[in-house]
Amino acid sequence: MRIAIVEDNETLANAIAYRLRDRGHAADVLHDGDDADAFLARDGADLVVLDINLPGQSGLTILQAMRARGDGTPVILLTARSETSDRVAGLDMGADDYLVKPFEMDELEARIRALSRRKNLDYGAREAIGALEFDRTTRQLLAGSTALDIPRRELAVLECLLERRGRIVSKAHLTDHVYGVGADVDDTAIEPHVSRLRKRLSDHGVAIKTARGLGYMLEVQT
Repeated sequence: MRIAIVEDNETLANAIAYRLRDRGHAADVLHDGDDADAFLARDGADLVVLDINLPGQSGLTILQAMRARGDGTPVILLTARSETSDRVAGLDMGADDYLVKPFEMDELEARIRALSRRKNLDYGAREAIGALEFDRTTRQLLAGSTALDIPRRELAVLECLLERRGRIVSKAHLTDHVYGVGADVDDTAIEPHVSRLRKRLSDHGVAIKTARGLGYMLEVQT
């Protein structure tokens, strides 16, 4: 899952990003409200962790703009203990949940899992891919009732290709999804993950096709 972290406290933002990346998510970190608003309008995310007090636009202004343009991405607000009225306003504007600082990372992860399950109710928790099924709730690829042992970054590649099934996905987009926008990695870093995932899927009638110079596309073989 691709998660945007909008928090001006760099230490906290980086700690959240580190924890989420360690769990296999892609994390984009933004510290300024104006930059965050532009990023979410342009690139979007699967979930947003959004601080209320930011330089530039406030978190509430960003949330209001998201909902006004029809963006229903789940949002978890981060607030200080004294911001009760802001929490109420945020929920009224369409925030899905909130956490009061300071908080435990385990609790943030639990809130993210809960929102992820709730979101997947709209799309179906499982998606068939040839002879396989991908369980979005548990992030497992299943052959029958057996979960395949796939490293987290390869799972992130699969998630990204599934989201754009039938379309070519560029190396740059895959790299952003797996490592986070702005990560200090070259687009070629994604190639070994794609190669290993391709080998794992080939025995199950699923192929990852290369469009030379353009990117990759997931294809079910018939």
